[in-house]
Amino acid sequence: MTKKILLFCDPGIDDSLAIMYCILDPEIELVGIVASYGNVSKDQATANAAYLLELAGRSDIPVIPGASMPVKEEVMIYYPEIHGKNGIGPIQPPNNFQFQVYPFDTIRSIIEKYKHELIIVDTGRSTTLATVFTIFPDQIKMVNSFYVMGGAFFVPGNASALAEANFYGDPTSSNFVLNYAHNLTITPLNVTQHAVITQDIVDAVSENGGNFYSFMLDPIFKYYFDFYKKSVPGIPGAPMHDLLTIMVVKNPSLVDYIYYDATVIEGTEAKGMSYIDYRPTSKRGKTKIAVKLHYDAFIEEFKRIML
Repeated sequence: MTKKILLFCDPGIDDSLAIMYCILDPEIELVGIVASYGNVSKDQATANAAYLLELAGRSDIPVIPGASMPVKEEVMIYYPEIHGKNGIGPIQPPNNFQFQVYPFDTIRSIIEKYKHELIIVDTGRSTTLATVFTIFPDQIKMVNSFYVMGGAFFVPGNASALAEANFYGDPTSSNFVLNYAHNLTITPLNVTQHAVITQDIVDAVSENGGNFYSFMLDPIFKYYFDFYKKSVPGIPGAPMHDLLTIMVVKNPSLVDYIYYDATVIEGTEAKGMSYIDYRPTSKRGKTKIAVKLHYDAFIEEFKRIML
């Protein structure tokens, strides 16, 4: 049975790889994309998502604009040095690109249609997903499971010394989702920072004429890799945080887990930091937190779909 995924994202290079993977994997049915601010503005993220679907001839998949800012208003930080001014490195939708967007209520319709088969994956800021919990409380209980890319547990952050970017961008919403989402799996930097794609793999995919994304993979990888070479000296490639989050939906054994309920700090200089009570006598929780990546299996699965 195919995995029916409703993807919340902010494309973004690694979000874009996640979308490509969903489209190319015959065992995944992407039933909608909710695009919000984060790596880029909401409008740019929405256009990027629609463009990636258009390239695949999948404009039948609804694109739903989400949140444009965090719940606690503050200066929003985008990351052009990481993802490019428009989000997909040097690639951008044509200037005259036109596409259809769907109203926010489409999320409710999608949940009601698929009910317990639906899997919600959030690879961006948590603002929009938290809003869904508050607007559609009855429907959200129907969802099978939730996968969230965010956090850093006992490892350094990337938006600050302590915090990962998604949880840092709207810690209040992240905390809300962590408290209320059932059957929740978190893929934090503990595992995603090791989900590194290297140039030789990109070269192989780029030569695959049957992959309608092959033309863009090399330029966006090079852009992404250039940033990581400066920020993580010696890294052999670029980590695909959001891609791994999608991959573990169907391949949970790619990572090892611990079971604790997590909290995100909302104020002070530790804003966005995620933590668990790891003391020997503390209670275990229901949330699955990925802590170790099986890298060879990750690469093998990536090649299987992309090649």
